[in-house]
Amino acid sequence: MPEEPVARVPQERAARAVRPGFALPETELRWRFSRSSGPGGQGVNTTDSRAEVRFDVARSRAIPEPLRERALARLAGRLVDGDLVVTSSEQRSQLRNREAALDRLVSLLHDATAPPPRRRRPTKPSRGSVERRLDTKRRRSATKRTRRPGASDADG
Repeated sequence: MPEEPVARVPQERAARAVRPGFALPETELRWRFSRSSGPGGQGVNTTDSRAEVRFDVARSRAIPEPLRERALARLAGRLVDGDLVVTSSEQRSQLRNREAALDRLVSLLHDATAPPPRRRRPTKPSRGSVERRLDTKRRRSATKRTRRPGASDADG
């Protein structure tokens, strides 16, 4: 009796680094494959080339707590029952679609766990910039004033 093929993961693919202190373990990813629409020739209806990967952001032990809160808040609109779902069907090959989906998942998690941007320090416009702005406004106003009906050159 032949053995069933087992999907082996190369050692370097065992975990993908998202940020320092946060790597995406292969064991927490759930994969699903289905038939893809689009190009594929004769094999389009027989091969499951579309790849869908699910990652449970809410219950993952790989995400440090502060990053988890940030990711849950930023990905709230994309989560399905706490899972982040990413699909790829652009390529004909299941392997390439799998890599594309994984890259997209890592990119989404990287962006979602990024620290918030620094707050803007309010500054006062310089005197020169204020004067230039007001001078430009005066000139523009004068130009428009000369275009009005009934305006003569002597109005100025």
